Amino acid sequence: MTDLSTPSGLIAVIVRLRQALVENPLPFDAFDAEPARDERDKLIQQLDDYVLPRLLQIEAPLLVVVGGSTGVGKSTLVNSLVGSSVTESGVLRPTTRSPVLVHHLDDAHWFATDRLLPELERTHVTAHDQSTLQLVATEGLPARVAIIDAPDVDSVEERNRTLAGQLLATADLWLFVTSAARYADQVPWVSLQAAAERGAAVALVLDRTTPRAVPEVTSHLARMLTARGLDDSPLFTIAQSTLDEDGLLPAETVAPIRAWLDSLAADAAARAAVIQQTLDGTVASLGHRARRVSDALRTQERLFAELRKLVLVGYAESRASVTTSSLDGSLLRGELLTRWQEFVGSGELMRSVEDRGVRMRDRLPSGAGGRDQPAEKLRAALEAQLWTQLVEEAESAAERIARQWRLMEAGSAVLDGSPADLSRASSGVEARVKAAIDGWQRFVLDLLRAESADRRATSRFLSDGVLDVAMALLIVVLDSSSTASHRAQSSTAPGRRLLGGVFGHQTMQRFIDTAGEDLASRIDQALRPEEQRFLDVLALHRVADGAGDQLLELSREVDDTRWAGAQA
Repeated sequence: MTDLSTPSGLIAVIVRLRQALVENPLPFDAFDAEPARDERDKLIQQLDDYVLPRLLQIEAPLLVVVGGSTGVGKSTLVNSLVGSSVTESGVLRPTTRSPVLVHHLDDAHWFATDRLLPELERTHVTAHDQSTLQLVATEGLPARVAIIDAPDVDSVEERNRTLAGQLLATADLWLFVTSAARYADQVPWVSLQAAAERGAAVALVLDRTTPRAVPEVTSHLARMLTARGLDDSPLFTIAQSTLDEDGLLPAETVAPIRAWLDSLAADAAARAAVIQQTLDGTVASLGHRARRVSDALRTQERLFAELRKLVLVGYAESRASVTTSSLDGSLLRGELLTRWQEFVGSGELMRSVEDRGVRMRDRLPSGAGGRDQPAEKLRAALEAQLWTQLVEEAESAAERIARQWRLMEAGSAVLDGSPADLSRASSGVEARVKAAIDGWQRFVLDLLRAESADRRATSRFLSDGVLDVAMALLIVVLDSSSTASHRAQSSTAPGRRLLGGVFGHQTMQRFIDTAGEDLASRIDQALRPEEQRFLDVLALHRVADGAGDQLLELSREVDDTRWAGAQA
């Protein structure tokens, strides 16, 4: 057994185990998630309600929890053991009331605080509220032993069943009550099996049994206990009796149970042995119970990684695709192509390039002249075409990734819990795309203006025709990644000849590369927030890398620390 006299090392590792459980709530729906969540919640609750409080105050009174099925006489038994009515018994089912903790007057300080069952508010009056714990101080119990009257383990009310399980998990000693009519029921044996698995100290009371049926029922019950590893559990019988005017059983019928409790109260070593048996069994169970959660956490890590990868890969492909299609000439169609052909169709633009130098100013229309209208129309068409492509891609990417998430139960749950509809692009995408296109055009204009300040040969030309040249450069950039043979035959060839004539081919190519890189960067910036929406929602369900392995390691450390204590 674990050496509980020096538990500081064990407390430290259990606290870390608890923290790891709290920090990993298994957010995704998966095949193993529900049982693991239930196990995790029960572990945290038992650590808070029983293990840590008992390790920190090993000398606290022995806590006996009286549990069992509906209508087997638990409350009547508690009252009869105390010798007065300290807890309500009733014929109405389910009886919804606060659990009752009965203790000796001298032990009040052990239970007045939230050391034990911290979630339950303390009260000293009868309450029909399952979130409170009624404390009853009496001289009817010996000091160093306290009793809790728990709800029915098979109550039709779920909260009663949950509370019964929680209270039994805090017990140093289970006093399980059944009857001749109910002892073979399945539900109580599920609880008893759980007690056996964690080595808890258990005693059984066979109540409301006729003297004639006692030998047969106790014999069968003893065999059932042996089959489930509970053959060392004391077994008491209470013959069916008439209650007195206070609703109590005759004192002689409960005398063996009361004598046993009195002996535990009087014998510190015997009391400590019961406490140590249950605590050691519970601590021993922590490792394999935590490993169940650890296995499910690995599933959670995998789901988180898969959902995240779908987003990252999906939007990376989307940005790459829309960037490629923005630079490979495929945008030069429809209205944009028509406006570009109008822009260069008169031939005046190209004739002006043929007479290079300062004469270009006399041959080219000025920025304030007749070229303004075609250039502005071309710019509007370019903005509309590029804007439509980027917004449609944002919509398509959101719909595609949401559809991929929907194929996974975990992803579907995340989408359903999202405050925004992730299957549609965000409301701000249109404004971001517009700002990106405007920024790109300003960047190209600034690029050309900066060049005109450094090149006297082109400064007079750019001073009057900067918008024309800028539009030619913007159009050429939209066809910059196509093949050389395609570019030679494409509608952008006049623009290249213009730019080459004004700047020279080397400078022209530098402009095209720089402007293309800037467009790609702005497309990336415009679509990043669309990706981030998915990542932000996913972050609310984040599962830390290595969480499963960390919990597994802590479970092993609990086992090792417990074993080291046992060897000591």
